[in-house]
Formats: sequence, C-alpha cells, structure tokens
Amino acid sequence: MASGASSIKTISARFVAKFKRRRVTNSAKQSRTFVRFYMLAEDAYDTERVQAFVRIYMLGVVSLYIVVMGAFDAMPPEGQTELRAFLAAYLPFALLILGWVVVRPGVNVWRRLTSMTGDFSGIAWMLAHGGSTTLPFFAILLWVVLGTGLRFGRKYLQVGMVMGLICLAVVTWFNTYWQENLYVVAAFAVTAIVVPVYVLALLSHMERAYEAVREANRSKSRMMAHASHDLRQPIHAISLYTACLRDAGLQDKDLQVVDSIDRSLGQVQRLFKSLLDISTLDGGRVTPRREPIALTDVIDDILRQNAETAQRAGAVLRGVRCGLVVDVDQALLTTMLQNIISNAIKYAPGAPIVIGCRRRGRTVTMIVCDAGPGIAPEHQERVFEEFYQVRERGDRDIEGVGLGLPIVRRLAELLDLSVELRSLPGRGTCVAIAGLPVTAKPARVGKLPPVPLAPSVRGLHVLLVEDDDSVREATATLLKGWGCDVQTEAGIPVAVANCDLVITDYDLGGGLTGTECIHAVRALLGRSVPAVVLTGHDEARVCAEITDVSIPVLSKPLRPAELRSVILSVQASVMTPS
Repeated sequence: MASGASSIKTISARFVAKFKRRRVTNSAKQSRTFVRFYMLAEDAYDTERVQAFVRIYMLGVVSLYIVVMGAFDAMPPEGQTELRAFLAAYLPFALLILGWVVVRPGVNVWRRLTSMTGDFSGIAWMLAHGGSTTLPFFAILLWVVLGTGLRFGRKYLQVGMVMGLICLAVVTWFNTYWQENLYVVAAFAVTAIVVPVYVLALLSHMERAYEAVREANRSKSRMMAHASHDLRQPIHAISLYTACLRDAGLQDKDLQVVDSIDRSLGQVQRLFKSLLDISTLDGGRVTPRREPIALTDVIDDILRQNAETAQRAGAVLRGVRCGLVVDVDQALLTTMLQNIISNAIKYAPGAPIVIGCRRRGRTVTMIVCDAGPGIAPEHQERVFEEFYQVRERGDRDIEGVGLGLPIVRRLAELLDLSVELRSLPGRGTCVAIAGLPVTAKPARVGKLPPVPLAPSVRGLHVLLVEDDDSVREATATLLKGWGCDVQTEAGIPVAVANCDLVITDYDLGGGLTGTECIHAVRALLGRSVPAVVLTGHDEARVCAEITDVSIPVLSKPLRPAELRSVILSVQASVMTPS
C-alpha cells in the first residue's frame, strides 16, 4: 500500500508541475481564443448586427469598384463624382443603423424594414445614375434580397423580392440605357424572381426538416421523462425490499444472495442515472444554481457516498481536507466528482484513490488521483467521447456504457470550468476540475444537521403518502422494520391521528402534489410537522417548486441508508433548539 501511496504522490507532483507550466503559457492563448469565440458567437446570434457590418463592408467594395473603373477609364469622371457623393451621404445612414443595433440589440421589425428600404433605395439610385458600368451593382441587389431572407426568415425574403422588383422597375423608368436594353431588364427581373423563389423553397424544406428534428428531440425528452418515472418506481421498490430482507434475520448464505442482488441493483441505478443525466443535458434542462460551497463538505459527501462501493472493490478512498469556499452549483460539482470517483473505483480496483484541492490564484483545482493501471495515450482524449470505453482483447467486463467522463466534461462547460486528464500507463491517472472560483462569502449552511451517534427512529409516528402501491408497501415495510409506527395513504389524507413526520411522493395524481399534501397535513394537525419529499421526476424542478427550504427532496431510486439518514437529520433539526 505504501508503494501505491508513493505512486499517487509521484503522479500528483508531475501533474501539478506540468499544470503550472502549461497554465502560464496557455492563459493568454485561452483568453484570445475565448475573445474570438465570444465575438463570433455574438455575431452569429445577433443577425442584425452582422447585416449592419456587412452593409458597411459593401460600401467599401463599391468604393473600390469605382476606383478600379476610374483607373481604366471605364467610368466617366462625373459618374465617379456622383457615386462618391452618394456613398458619402449613405455612410451616415449605415452607421446610424449599426448604432441602433448596438444600443438596442435584438429583433426589431421596424429597423429591419427601414434598413431594407434604405438599401434598395440606394441600389436604385446607383443603377439609375449609371449605364453599363453600374450593371454589376445588380449583384448587390440580389445579395440584399437573399441575405435579408436567409438571416431574418421567409417573410423578409418575400418582402425583399417585391422590393427588388420595384427597384428594377424604378431604374428602368428613369434610366435611358435600361430602356434601350430591355433584354437586360428581363434577365435581371427573371433572376430576381427565380433565385429568391428557389431559395424560398429550400428554406421551407429546411424549416420542415428542422421542425421534424425538434419534434423528435421533444418526443425523446418526453419519452425519457416518462421512462424515468416509470423505471425509478420499481427500482426504488426493489431497493427498499432488499433492505427489508437484510433486516429479516436471514442466514449468512441467504444474506450473500441479498448482497448480490443489492450490488446488481446498484449497477442498474448508476447506469440509469448516467442515461438520465445525458438526456437531461441534451434537452438543455440543466441550469446551474451557484452558491458559496465549502469544499470540505463536498469532499466529505463524496467519501461518504462511495465508502461502501470502494470497500467492496478493495480500494482505499481518502480525501485531503480543504478549507476554501467556492461559488458553484454543489449538485453539479458533486455529480462530476461522483462520476470521476466511480470510474476510478471501476478501472482501478484495489488501488488507493485520493481526492484533494490545490489553489491557483483566485481559483481552485480539484484533483482525483488513483494508482491504477492508467490509460494509454491514444485513448486519453477519446475517453471524453460518449459511449467510448477503453477495451482491449481479453479485458474483463466492466459495468457502464462510457458516459461518466463525457458527462463530466459537459457539466464543466456548463459551469465555465475545464477538465484535464493526465495518465501514465502502469502508474495511475489524475483527473482535475480546474477553474472553481474562490469566494469570500460564507458557505451555505446545510439544511440538515449532522446525524447523532447511535441514532434510532424507533417509535417515530410516520405518515406515508404514496400513490404507487408497490413503493408504498415497500417503504412502509422498511419503516416498520426500523420500529416506526406508519400510517399509509394513497393520496392526501382526510384525517391524521398522530404524526411526527410526513414522507410524501411529490406527484400524487389528479393534479395534486406533495407540497399540497404537506400543507393539508399541517392544517389538520395545527402545527408545522416535519416533512420529506420523494420524487421520481427532475429533482431540481421539484426543489424550485417547493418554497420551504427546510423540506429535503430525495430523488428515486434512493438507498435505504440515505432515507434513514435524512429522517434522523430531520428529527435532530426539530429537537435542536434554534
């Protein structure tokens, strides 16, 4: 074990040294890359700003064309003077539109129509005051029609096509050259109709295809939401029944079978959670909720959640305390660390695993190191691809589908963090989450106090409200096995004899929720009875809808030990004087 610890120190030292060298050299590059990407993203998003800038660029192109035509004596001096005067007069209009976009960004129909009217008026003036040398300006007219339609939509394309035809008619009316060459007018008119109509058909086809893709994504999200609830319920019930069997006084041989069932169920739960996480990220339904978090609390939670799994795998899991407070979404950060630790336990069984922190100026880097077999260089970047697993011929089967690290990277992007992986084959692997912002604000105080030593729930009067029969029966059996006095209800009760704690599902059917159930029970008893909410849906959504922050929300499927711990914590919070 000493050699394993030494390996971890060696890997950690190398990782930190390399990270220091790269951080200085890469910070400027990353800043420049970020600025360029930000500007590009802004331009891509604000289409009116792009159109305003391109309008100014086109003025430059026209000016260059005038200079070239003058150099070859292809345009008379008086024509050049008139066009330069027009460009000088038109430039303030272009700058005014750009300033309007900058001051009031976003969609503005009147600004779009004003700019289109100005563009077509300017093109008509240039075409009407020239002869054959200004015919290439028709390309600008076509660009305005197509560019406006492609940027703003089909309706603007139709309006632009009509304006373009009016522009051609006005030019023909005032220009004798065009009147003498009607075949040129006919060619331009046909082009101004055929090309936009063809583009309009393509846009319609693309919009239908895009809407079909969006509907497919919405259907997938709805399917995953329903499947999530329907699959959580039986898994949750099986977990509770397994706990009941373990407390039923079985023989050692039978307990081994129960433990095997429990381990297999744990694998299903982890796989199920990964699939739900990636589906939630795909649906864009994850919104970070930043708050000051003590990193020591995060590390303690991770160690507590993974202690049993690490023990089964023969791994030694330990953490290095960190007194810093960071501003981050604790749930998302915990999910990232949980996935990294789970990977380390799976791929480095029997090896020591360490989780710690290192400060870097105004940020913190959380590092998870293991002394496992490591990852070959050709696989190190690909492990962040979805469903990719490092597998060689003859390798043992490992649970999972290759979503752990992809979820980590996607959550890091959501939180404006970065993920680094360093691995030496035969020596071990380090995964770092960098960029956690340090804050001087006090850490959020947890809702629940620590569980006292030698806890017991015996004699606790519990009101259990659950609309699913199997889950209600399994939960009641488990609570009774712990010595609780349980009253079960399938919906909001009309009478409550005695109650120390309410445990309710959030979705009770008929448009009723656990929040309404808790309010009804408290009204019946005339006091603020403690409560715990269980849900088979999105935990973040339920937390947002429950206004009472003292009510813990647990996501199904949950471990019986987690339920017991929360019950004891709620109990302790009631007994502790404020």
